Amino acid sequence: MRALFLDCGMGAAGDMLTAALLELFPDPDAILEELNAIGIPHVKYSRSDALKCGITGTHVSVQIDGFPEESHPHIHDEERHHSHHSLADIEAIVRALCISDKIQNDILAVYRLIAEAESRVHGRPVSEVHFHEVGALDAIADVTAVCVLMERLAPDQIVASPVHVGSGTVRCAHGILPVPAPATALILEGIPVYGGEISGELCTPTGAALLRHFVHSFGKMPVMRITKIGYGMGTKDFQQANCVRAMLSDSVQNNMDTMLELSVNIDDMTAEQIGFAAERLFEAGAVEVYTIPIGMKKSRPGTLLRAICPIRKRESVVRTFFQHTSTLGVREVETRRYVLNRHVEEHCTSLGSVHLKRAEGYGVTREKIEYDDLAQIAGLLSTLFRTKPSIEPFLQYSGLEALCF
Repeated sequence: MRALFLDCGMGAAGDMLTAALLELFPDPDAILEELNAIGIPHVKYSRSDALKCGITGTHVSVQIDGFPEESHPHIHDEERHHSHHSLADIEAIVRALCISDKIQNDILAVYRLIAEAESRVHGRPVSEVHFHEVGALDAIADVTAVCVLMERLAPDQIVASPVHVGSGTVRCAHGILPVPAPATALILEGIPVYGGEISGELCTPTGAALLRHFVHSFGKMPVMRITKIGYGMGTKDFQQANCVRAMLSDSVQNNMDTMLELSVNIDDMTAEQIGFAAERLFEAGAVEVYTIPIGMKKSRPGTLLRAICPIRKRESVVRTFFQHTSTLGVREVETRRYVLNRHVEEHCTSLGSVHLKRAEGYGVTREKIEYDDLAQIAGLLSTLFRTKPSIEPFLQYSGLEALCF
């Protein structure tokens, strides 16, 4: 099981996450060439060695039309309100890039988190949220790079430390705002964060959105066998090394993560409606959804509908409860779960291809053939031998022996 731990003791920003992940690859220059070949308009990536508090790492720069964002000639106050991208413009740019559909969807999901936060802060619809043209391209570059690198690394589990957000104030287009900036604070809702004596903005909206989208759990570093470490350096200098540290592991011994139990009691929905709501909860990010019969007020029989989800999926699951059930409130309990390392293998047998699910850890090893594959084979055999379809002969076997004759 491949695990990734992100040390956010100095916050997180898109360029720092990009640089930290880039260092995990044996040939970062080749990866950088791939990023430049993606085709983001006017954008070029470059990297350089950087030293912070005696630690050597990588700094990734994004140039727009050959200029760093902060020195781009188009960044003037009089043009900030006339040169910008809407979320629809950004989606058009992303859909035109030479990347997989999954990466495109990841990029847009991260951007929607930012747009929704900006929408709530400024009190306007998401469709009216705009990003400054040069700043938007820089952010697209950062988000795209992290999404590409995450797909290439393909970690099974991503854990991050609590996020250091900094303190004091930050200057932006709207004036001087407290740290964390309002949009950043909204994106980080439900994620453990802390401030400190370091004055400045350590976690940007882009960095916060990337963490929320990709990280499965936040907390202490799990037990890992580290195979590679990457340091992504920021541009500013502080008394503490300004970097994001990424640690890659090929195994995690203690597979424990923090989850949320979100529950509602319902006594005025049909079974069909509850089933439909359960399906929507899975789509919203729940890993488990189940019902329990309960007794409610006025002696009415009711249903407890519960969803288990990662902390980062809290908002979407809560929203789904309100959209697809009749409840007036959702209860939340933080819980922990221990899981076995799991993976799926595809095998070719005399009766066709099947998927074998394996799980191991804590001294236990289990394997089981995918039920749908067995059902398909049973249907095939019933057609061949004109018998009633049945998978019962196969269910007594956990492995492939039943299918290899």
